[in-house]
Amino acid sequence: MTLDQITLFTLFGLVFALLIWGRFRYDLVAFSALLVAVVLGLVPVDQAFSGFGHPATIIVALVLVVSAGLVRSGAVYLITRTLVDSSRSLGSHIAIMGTIGGVLSGFMNNVAALALLMPVDIQTARKAGRMASLSLMPLSFATILGGMVTLIGTPPNIIIAQYRSDALGAPFSMFDFAPVGGAAALAGLAFVALVGWRLIPQRGDGTTPAAELEPYLAELTVPEDSDHIGKPLRDLLPEAESAEVAILGLIRDGERRYGRALDTLLHAGDALVLEATPDALDEFRTALSLDFTDSQRKELLTADTAGLTLSEVVVPEGARIVGRTASGFGITWRLRSVLLGISRKGRPVRNAMRSTRVEAGDILLLLTPKETSWEVAEQLGCLPLADRGLTVTQNTKTWLAIGLFGAAVAAASFGLVGLPVALGLVVVAYVLVQILPVAEIYDHIEWPVVVLLGSMIPLGAALDEAGGTALIADGLVALTDGLPAWMILTALMVVTMTLSDVLNNTATTIVAAPVAIEMANRLDVSPDPFLMAVAVAASSAFLTPIGHKNNTLILGPGGYRFGDYWRMGLPLEVIVVAASVPAILVFWPF
Repeated sequence: MTLDQITLFTLFGLVFALLIWGRFRYDLVAFSALLVAVVLGLVPVDQAFSGFGHPATIIVALVLVVSAGLVRSGAVYLITRTLVDSSRSLGSHIAIMGTIGGVLSGFMNNVAALALLMPVDIQTARKAGRMASLSLMPLSFATILGGMVTLIGTPPNIIIAQYRSDALGAPFSMFDFAPVGGAAALAGLAFVALVGWRLIPQRGDGTTPAAELEPYLAELTVPEDSDHIGKPLRDLLPEAESAEVAILGLIRDGERRYGRALDTLLHAGDALVLEATPDALDEFRTALSLDFTDSQRKELLTADTAGLTLSEVVVPEGARIVGRTASGFGITWRLRSVLLGISRKGRPVRNAMRSTRVEAGDILLLLTPKETSWEVAEQLGCLPLADRGLTVTQNTKTWLAIGLFGAAVAAASFGLVGLPVALGLVVVAYVLVQILPVAEIYDHIEWPVVVLLGSMIPLGAALDEAGGTALIADGLVALTDGLPAWMILTALMVVTMTLSDVLNNTATTIVAAPVAIEMANRLDVSPDPFLMAVAVAASSAFLTPIGHKNNTLILGPGGYRFGDYWRMGLPLEVIVVAASVPAILVFWPF
């Protein structure tokens, strides 16, 4: 071994020890290691920050922004209502979401599949009152497993197909990977749904932040073109129950109706009196295409191009709004805002929202222009509460958001544009059609994750350039000399998996594929089983958050630590090997 190789292996060992220890933030550890490598001359100065422009890093950042756009457009609510039931047990939820994610990953990039389903899973966890960390990692692993089934599901399969073309004159076809990849995916998904999620460390009190939000008394109106006109209010109860909204009654022509209101046929302009948290209120409004109560709401929404936000303010003694109503104070025409709800603990609010006199101690839920939310609170004499990430769903643009995302995925899948470019175009389109305010774009990126990935990619490249990966490959060939073919195959998978947990799966495939062909030639057998073993193993990066982009994506939203992945990932990798080797021997014999 050369001095550079020894130094890099030592540096990697220290990095992983610190990351698993968890005493220091993972982005600080990775960035410090990168700077040490630059100072020692292991990473060229001009390549020190190349990882921050690497496609993998760009994809991770863009996927998080696209996911936010899918949430803001109402696409996530649509999928949640159609496919997901928060009352299911966690194991059943993981099995269903994992199956959906696995199927999608077979026919679209597995990163894009996770981008679509990750916000759905987070939303379902909030409604079920459990930590999203219990289901996000299983979902990530399921989308990785599903990508093994087809040629286009994951980059290693495409690379392996090309190596087979060079070696045998013909590449693998679209579904040649299905028998082996399918066996690994089914076995892995069964483990994840039945046992794996139980191995994930649980932190906190077991609930999501959304479960702690206080309910508001609020009103939503039935628009002129609503499908619910002429139907009894009672018909809205199932959707209200699903969104965790309580329907208290309705207001028609200024008269508030109780008791018999559930049997009242809805008219255009009726105001529904509701009790709900901000997120639940927005979901209910989106699901039924209801409107805000203020008469100028549509002008406010269309006139403001910088984006709208939900803000919460508490009314102190002496505030300007105390003793006055929203309409009397001129919240709409003076402040370009809408009063959506009032939280008044222990005392009922009996009047319509706009004619209710605000009292000291009330908490107001306001719809305000994003850039003036603090100014609105100051004008009212109120104190803003801490930002809880409340958003306004653009439910009129749901299918537009889904269509743009679907078109980008299709273009990337057929090779028309690269995935980073496709996702970048989606982000630009979301801004242009006002699904996402431009001021919010950078708020949705998990910057510590970007720093981690951007720092580790140059270190992985340096290890490869110094001959560290080739040294591993040569050692594998020497160690397996004379062993039975199936044992050599198993050893190749184990080493490839180990490399994939440190390097990205594309680099691992490029290193391991020639080794696979060399092993087959030495044994005088077909290279197909060895290439197939590399394809499955290179995609099976379950031990760390840096081995696969999907694992990196969930690191921030799931609140995971670097050392959390191996707890479920290690037995999963064992299961993948145990399922894949027999399948290879049956479908791709030596």
